[in-house]
Amino acid sequence: MLTIPGHRQGRFCDGVKRRDFLRLGALAMGGLTLPQLLEAEAKAGVRKSHKAVINIFLAGGPPHQDMFDLKPEAPKEIRGEFRPLKTNVPGLEICELFPMLAKCADKYTVIRSMVGAAGGHDAFQCHTGRSPRNQPAGGWPSMGASLSKLRGSTTAGIPAFVGLAPNTGHRPWGDPGQAGFLGPAHSAFKPNKEGKDDMLLNGVSPNRLGERRSLLTAFDQFRRDVDNSGMVEGLDAFHQQAFAMLTSSRLADALDLSKEDQKLRDRYGRGFPNLKDDGSHRLLDDFLMARRLVEAGVRCVTIAFSRWDWHGNNFGQAREEFPLLDKGLSALIEDLHQRGMDRDVSVVVWGEFGRTPKINKDAGRDHWPNVSFALLAGGGMRHGQVIGATSRDGGECVERPVKFGDVFATLYQQLGIDPHGDMVSDFTGRPQHLVDPGAEVIRELV
Repeated sequence: MLTIPGHRQGRFCDGVKRRDFLRLGALAMGGLTLPQLLEAEAKAGVRKSHKAVINIFLAGGPPHQDMFDLKPEAPKEIRGEFRPLKTNVPGLEICELFPMLAKCADKYTVIRSMVGAAGGHDAFQCHTGRSPRNQPAGGWPSMGASLSKLRGSTTAGIPAFVGLAPNTGHRPWGDPGQAGFLGPAHSAFKPNKEGKDDMLLNGVSPNRLGERRSLLTAFDQFRRDVDNSGMVEGLDAFHQQAFAMLTSSRLADALDLSKEDQKLRDRYGRGFPNLKDDGSHRLLDDFLMARRLVEAGVRCVTIAFSRWDWHGNNFGQAREEFPLLDKGLSALIEDLHQRGMDRDVSVVVWGEFGRTPKINKDAGRDHWPNVSFALLAGGGMRHGQVIGATSRDGGECVERPVKFGDVFATLYQQLGIDPHGDMVSDFTGRPQHLVDPGAEVIRELV
């Protein structure tokens, strides 16, 4: 690991204190050669853009029956305060606070029958597709880490996996950028303050950096002569990617929203700090930044959008949060279509579980792992439909249950990866499947 120290104080988004240093060992990448990447992309049917996924995690458990599965005929203590709104898809109604999403419902699919939630406040299932129980040594890797391992970088200087998260000093819902047994080389690159601080050399010139790289290479050559484990060979490509990120402006440009057309930026929306951060991370910026990152070559971008644990004042908070999600998500979906990226870039939106059918005494809804929702867009999938159904009170799945692993199997397939045939090796060298054996591709989407 190469570290270049600086002089300022601050924190990473996971709360670890730092001296404003650049830690090259934290950048995600893979090890395929360019010819292998081009061959893999050709087999995957990549067109104008490479295959990618944007995973939007609504931390805390969003209220499915107030968003995309309204129950207007249920008793008042269940149906809540919002009325259903017709969309441009006949028969599909969503919350009245999502007017922009209602106009582009033909471009996404709502799954109302997500089952199998573990019940804890954790991003784990939404980023691995697995249960947090009975994990192998090191833990299951997230989809972004697996893509980093299997596909590597598309372009020098661009990480395969980027995690957008607020600088809150803590991660209340788990780590969406976890690499598990694949190791830190495949964890998410987490830009701080729109990437500006983490992309600086802090007074180290490119020439000096090149000298340090030569020295590092010499050390690695010496270690290679005495090391038969193969680990140093793996670090070679890792270091190349890290140095490429420092000497190329491509990633920094992708993170610089000032380069975007300002009318389009207004369409996505601006402002609204996420939780109690340092003021640098803005909720609605993430949607546009995610599009810019996948356009630049990133294979997986994760977004932690706001906080949805509403045990009280559910409807008051919804009136603040729903319009933000409506604006940012609808802009992202439409933008991908207008740029011709909707065939290659998949979008998934979900939380760790749903909320209770009955409204509690504090006008909130409590944890409910029995059923929840997911929204999928892009990826060359068939959209403009609803999959599954819940009971009259929205508390149980009564039609077409869908598991987290099923969504992952579908996303992997649309990424050009065989969810059951392609594997990654764990700490012991044992090949591991990307999804659980029982996970199935969602037939309605492909």
